[in-house]
Amino acid sequence: MSAPSTASTKIRGLAGVVALDSEISAIDGEAGTLVYRGYTIEDLARDACFEETVYLLWNDDLPTQAQLDELNAQLRAERAIPDAVLDLLRTTPRDANPMAVLRTAVSHLAAFDPDADADVTDRAAGYRKAIKLTAKMPTIVAAFDRLRKGLEPIAPRAEGSTAFEFLRMLTGEEPGARAEEIMDACLVLHADHGLNASTFTARVIGSTLADMYGAVAGALGALKGPLHGGANRAVMEMLQEIDAHDLDTRQYVEQKLARKEKIMGIGHRVYRTLDPRAKILGAMLEGLSEEKGDMKWYEMSLAIQQIIKDEKGLNPNVDFFSASVYYLLGIEADLYTTIFAISRTAGWTANLLEQWEDNRLIRPRAEYIGPRGKTITPIAER
Repeated sequence: MSAPSTASTKIRGLAGVVALDSEISAIDGEAGTLVYRGYTIEDLARDACFEETVYLLWNDDLPTQAQLDELNAQLRAERAIPDAVLDLLRTTPRDANPMAVLRTAVSHLAAFDPDADADVTDRAAGYRKAIKLTAKMPTIVAAFDRLRKGLEPIAPRAEGSTAFEFLRMLTGEEPGARAEEIMDACLVLHADHGLNASTFTARVIGSTLADMYGAVAGALGALKGPLHGGANRAVMEMLQEIDAHDLDTRQYVEQKLARKEKIMGIGHRVYRTLDPRAKILGAMLEGLSEEKGDMKWYEMSLAIQQIIKDEKGLNPNVDFFSASVYYLLGIEADLYTTIFAISRTAGWTANLLEQWEDNRLIRPRAEYIGPRGKTITPIAER
């Protein structure tokens, strides 16, 4: 009998490879659409709040008013973080990367959750953990930002929306209706996006039956990378560099392209047209810029968008406009990716709950292309 064939098809970066079935979100890269459990992202960003979207991702449909009230009560009750986690934030160097701080704090949270090591197939326990993680993320981010500025953290209240409380804890001031509305929509837009790098990381870790905190900490590690969530910070740094040195935008972009440098926030591994989230955020940026009386960042972004479209045929992704939106909301650039994480925790936990409904260890293989037949030379002769 002949040996089984070892022939395989290797696809760099697993681009386009279907690894599993999911009912959570769907992306059509050619049409430029994003759907959460049957609802378009445009409809959700316009007509559903973040908490409704969280419920949708964790369940089969949008909530009734009673179901939303119950979820809001659960999330609000879990916003506070343990004193030991606050102490960890107090002793963290002020110049630490906020994503690294958030990743460590999430891992530390596990020690204070009696459900942390519960059977991951116990959906009720998993749901409680998802609530705790989603509720506590904004508190951690806001607390660290204040501590590194020499300010005391502001305790969360058991009232108001996630967007409202996050901005209040971060700035010390109650946000206006427009700021809350924009932050809430941003959270909706970032909540899930198919089997992206961080979500895939979470599901791979979850498939080992590791705990939810460990899987989310792993997802945070993946999101920190500049080719994933870290791109939005890089976008703002690019815009600020152009502005600070009064550079010609076209010349700046063309020189970067000539050096084969990447323009962050442009292009997407899935979308072949404009990212629908970028379209929504672009409109938000325009409106917010008009309200603030500062069109500079919007106009600069439009110029870069057009240059890249003309030169490369590429379109902006979700990070491109979100950077300027957060900037105009008064948020530090190095916190942008943590906001992504605050939102995406809903999607990560939804994917973990789905993974554990019918779990199978995710275990692809690599094709070995190294040498064979080597013999060991005694160490004295090497």
